[in-house]
Amino acid sequence: MAYKFVDNYREKGARKKLVEILKERGISDAKVLRAIGKVPRHFFFDETFWNQAYRDIAFPIGDGQTISQPYTVAYQTELLHIQKGDKVLEIGTGSGYQTCILMELGAEVYTIERQANIYNRTIKVLPGMGYKANFFLGDGSKGIEAHAPYAKIIVTAGAPFVPEILLKQLKIGGILVIPVGDEKSQKMITVIRVSENEYDRIELDTFRFVPLVGDQAW
Repeated sequence: MAYKFVDNYREKGARKKLVEILKERGISDAKVLRAIGKVPRHFFFDETFWNQAYRDIAFPIGDGQTISQPYTVAYQTELLHIQKGDKVLEIGTGSGYQTCILMELGAEVYTIERQANIYNRTIKVLPGMGYKANFFLGDGSKGIEAHAPYAKIIVTAGAPFVPEILLKQLKIGGILVIPVGDEKSQKMITVIRVSENEYDRIELDTFRFVPLVGDQAW
């Protein structure tokens, strides 16, 4: 795959338009919008498809996976309320676009991907862009217990339920954002860990993600 590591006025202008579209759709967090406006999404596309990069759509990246729709990325990120220095666990590295958005907000990101082809591609692309996350290859449905607890956890694939093992990796006061439902549609769920054994759960809008595959998922 050839990557377009050139970011000129045309791409920057397209990002400004994308930010305006997201504002119109209800994204209001200025820091999230600023991050969307900064990360060059076309770097994740084969150069042949660069003109698709700033449309508000998901796009195939191979191996049955997609780069998430910008609105979905912004929506989930907004729910996390990222603070600079937050240790964030990302389940499903995928293209790495969401990873970059989290890092633009000042998060320390631990990200895990189960598909080796995608993992091997992403660990080359992100450092080339200047983003140095902590990458792991494995079953994301079980989290990364060795580096817990996390201030925030984001799951970027649709799960049949909220894995208990992920809840236990949240610090008290931490936030988990995860889409839960069947393989056709999911409700976005925010879970806040209130105490050692108490969690507040909020059910939000409907989305459609690729399935979360693993020991604690499909």
